[in-house]
Amino acid sequence: MQHQDNEAGHDGPDAVTQRRGRVWPLSIAPMMDRTDRHYRYVMRHITRRTLLYTEMVTTGAILHGDRGKLLSFDPLEKPLALQLGGDDPDQLASCARLAEAWGYDEVNLNVGCPSDRVQNGRFGACMMARPAHVAACVAAMRAATPLPVTVKHRIGIDHLDRYEDLAHFVDTVAKAHCDRFAVHARIALLNGLSPKENRTIPPLRSADVYRLKADFPALTIEINGGITTLDQTLRHLDEVDGVMIGRAAYDNPYLFATADALFDANMSCAPTRREVLNGILPYLEQCDAQGLPASRTLRHLLGLFAHQPVAKAWKRYLSRRIRPAVQTAAVIREAMAQIPRAILDARPACAVAYLHDTTPEAITG
Repeated sequence: MQHQDNEAGHDGPDAVTQRRGRVWPLSIAPMMDRTDRHYRYVMRHITRRTLLYTEMVTTGAILHGDRGKLLSFDPLEKPLALQLGGDDPDQLASCARLAEAWGYDEVNLNVGCPSDRVQNGRFGACMMARPAHVAACVAAMRAATPLPVTVKHRIGIDHLDRYEDLAHFVDTVAKAHCDRFAVHARIALLNGLSPKENRTIPPLRSADVYRLKADFPALTIEINGGITTLDQTLRHLDEVDGVMIGRAAYDNPYLFATADALFDANMSCAPTRREVLNGILPYLEQCDAQGLPASRTLRHLLGLFAHQPVAKAWKRYLSRRIRPAVQTAAVIREAMAQIPRAILDARPACAVAYLHDTTPEAITG
């Protein structure tokens, strides 16, 4: 298993694949307990052109913890953004420098998480009440690295829920030259709702994000929230610069099998599920050899057959075998043997490249 083990072995500047000014039409949102390095390795066998994110990592953990464990990744995972949680400009700047040193392609500031733990640390969504401070954080990070510095945030919080409040926040942070705004099209209610409830109960207000792009055409605006299909992605791209998909990317990872073809005419052949699984088997064998618990890897494959007739049987088979000492590669081989070839080897129809001004047919994965 290739990975970055220490700062002496990091990729050099030329290996960083994204610099300022690059626009990614599609990304997978950073998700705690989901977008770890094992999930990202799986996704890279499904899509090569989608921007991936780490889970949120706090500045304190990076500066005082096990950096090898927190920051290591396989080069296959690139392009890859590191999402930071924190509110101290100096600490964020230090972590931005480390992001560059370890070979990340972007550094992102979390201004959207509504959890109590994050609020107690004075970062996440509660920072939307302090736009000037967020701007200072972005400015410090940009001064520390040539990597793109981006912000993921909500359309508002609590009483700061008007479009005018959102526009003020973005205008203030934009003056610090934020490279991209990834906007979750819901407000966050910081008192009374859990993080899970904050992902579903506040209504989606996509029109506010569209208006933001119209009012600030020079800014790069990405929309997030409630997006579950690639045809929805294409409709959003008529209004904004990028689309970020969250839970659907985890629950139905094969949704992205045709994503590359939407944005790159040279990536016209989508992988079959058999090709995806065969591609990750050597990785799983290395995980087994290192004694990694099966739950760390198998759980990311539970949704691979979502919306297929075998979905429940596949998920049940894997779930029953997620035990500490199980050999994950063997489990996957056994599970594959029980899936009909017609499903394992099905290759979804690829769409014509969106960026070539042709609207593809709706694809739902």
